[in-house]
Amino acid sequence: MSGELTEGIIKIIIREVGQECATKGQAVSETLVAFMVKAVVLDPRNEFNVDQILTKKDVQNLIQLCVTRLLDTTNPSLSTIKMQVYFDMNYADRGILGHTAIRGAQKAKVAALSRPGYFSGLYCLMLVVLMVNSTAVKYKAELLREQHRVLEGRLAPLVRDITDSRPRVQGEMMKVYQMIVSYMLLSSGLGSPTDIEVVREVTAALQSIFPQTALVAFISLSKKDKEQQLKNLSMLVTGIRLFNKECGKGGKGIDDLPAILNEAIPSATRTVEDSLNTCHVLARCYTALLESMHEDQQRQRQLSSFKLKEALFNVRQYEAFLCILMSDAITGAQEVEKMNVQFTTTMEQLKNTVQNKVSVDTKEVFPLFVAIYNVWTGFQNEILLLSFLANMTNSLQQFLETQSQLFPEEVLTSLLEGVTVKTDEERIRETMGTRVNVSDFENQEWLFPETTADFDQLLIQYRGFCAHAIGVKGLTLPGNPAIGILKHKDRCYVFSSKESAYIFAQDPDKFIQLNVEKAKEHAELIHLLELHHQFEYLAPYTQARNADKRLMKPTTKCDSSTQTDTHILPPSIVRSYEWNEWELRRKAIKLANLRRKLTHAVQTDLSHLRRENSTQVYLPKDVSSQTKHDNSSNVPRPQIFLAGLRGGSSAATQMVKVGLTRPIDET
Repeated sequence: MSGELTEGIIKIIIREVGQECATKGQAVSETLVAFMVKAVVLDPRNEFNVDQILTKKDVQNLIQLCVTRLLDTTNPSLSTIKMQVYFDMNYADRGILGHTAIRGAQKAKVAALSRPGYFSGLYCLMLVVLMVNSTAVKYKAELLREQHRVLEGRLAPLVRDITDSRPRVQGEMMKVYQMIVSYMLLSSGLGSPTDIEVVREVTAALQSIFPQTALVAFISLSKKDKEQQLKNLSMLVTGIRLFNKECGKGGKGIDDLPAILNEAIPSATRTVEDSLNTCHVLARCYTALLESMHEDQQRQRQLSSFKLKEALFNVRQYEAFLCILMSDAITGAQEVEKMNVQFTTTMEQLKNTVQNKVSVDTKEVFPLFVAIYNVWTGFQNEILLLSFLANMTNSLQQFLETQSQLFPEEVLTSLLEGVTVKTDEERIRETMGTRVNVSDFENQEWLFPETTADFDQLLIQYRGFCAHAIGVKGLTLPGNPAIGILKHKDRCYVFSSKESAYIFAQDPDKFIQLNVEKAKEHAELIHLLELHHQFEYLAPYTQARNADKRLMKPTTKCDSSTQTDTHILPPSIVRSYEWNEWELRRKAIKLANLRRKLTHAVQTDLSHLRRENSTQVYLPKDVSSQTKHDNSSNVPRPQIFLAGLRGGSSAATQMVKVGLTRPIDET
């Protein structure tokens, strides 16, 4: 949108619009809501501008307008926007393909009309899709890569079990070998893994190139080498099974993909052709009615209530997408035809190499088996792409229901009474003999086929529609490059008539701006006419708002940079840290052993008293204290005499204890 509408406000608007639609029974995606917000803001009738400062009242008004348009299921414009969102979300690289297909369609029509033997507009369309085949390659590659990623994701657990296994006994070896057989079967997609005959056939093919005795060497490989060898074995096993099927010796559960494709591609092409025929009929009817409105005022009042422009844009967008799908169908048909020839050639070469030999050099046959696998993988990819094509064709039909309800066949027939209806081919054929006179323009550059190199490769604006009719009449008329291509400011424009070319060339910028304004009123034209570059920004908001309103100020943005020091904190390296768990285990064992050891010391005569030791001490201090009164006391010294310890005249020793301590008062 813009820097003025902040990301937070946009998210709030999208969320509230989605919630309000959900409460009213209409589920809408965030992508569709975002597209509708842009459409409402761009419409000048709503008086919004992305550079304005939105008030809360403006935001609520924007939400209500978006909800109203999203719930209006009777408007073909909503169906067109839904169709564009759906195609953008489900089709890869749609921008390149869609633009090339529409531009090529106009060139092919002109080229076919200028030659004799012209058949129909559908024939021209078939020519254009042949021109855009190269642009479909990128889309197909992206779709196939996604499919392969899904398949690899489903096989990842099985591959992990195979590569991580470390079998040691015979039973474990057999289990790993059975898992490899399952991988061969699932990765190729040829047959059901529950079919015993299919499993036996895959096992026999695997044993012929990878016997069970080779499993020992396989287990010793690295994980990456194991995965690569599994892929190589899968290619070889698939090639062997396909060769056996061709020789009538196997092929259980293998479908005949070439035959299926040869039937499915024409059927899919016819489906797209029928839808395109319907588009062409509706487009020319709506165009005729709109032209009659411009020519007759009474007719305009009669048809003003019908949403003819919206219905025309809806059909034109549907036609553009069908052109892309048609290009895919024809590209697939060409690829299948090439692969059929390559498959047959490789099979014949392989048969000639084998020729009922008992043993064949692997260097000769293995590349052929891989080549057969690659071709068959191409068939499988085409089946996938064809399925996607059919689903897209069926899904796009739902976006025509609104205009078909507004204009049922009987209503459309009654409205077309007295109106001349012309096809796009007839309009181009009517202007084939006219061209612009270059001398009538002094400062304009006109391009013609005979004077311009790579005329067919010019990038035409508005998908090849007339640059004058879009803004003036609101019509998507096919432009005729044979009239002359106007090159203005490095952009090329075509016109539906010589008169339109002259009027546009008088003031190209004026009509270019008219086309932009028309796209603002009908947002679906931005995608249909490739006007994305015109809406990268909008004009500043010129109408000032009342100052007393509560404004939601835009977020100010600026470029800034910061620099951070490499080491802002002091280092805290732990030198004793050890990350290796085996080193930690070794140290732990060492410490555990030391706990059970004794320490011994030995001293010899040479080392005795050879060590000098010294200590330092604080010497005692003489401390004294002085008091006011000196006094002293003396107590008698205890004296006790024990008599009779040395014995006497009696046999038993009798000890006498005599106290000789003097009384205290005598001291």
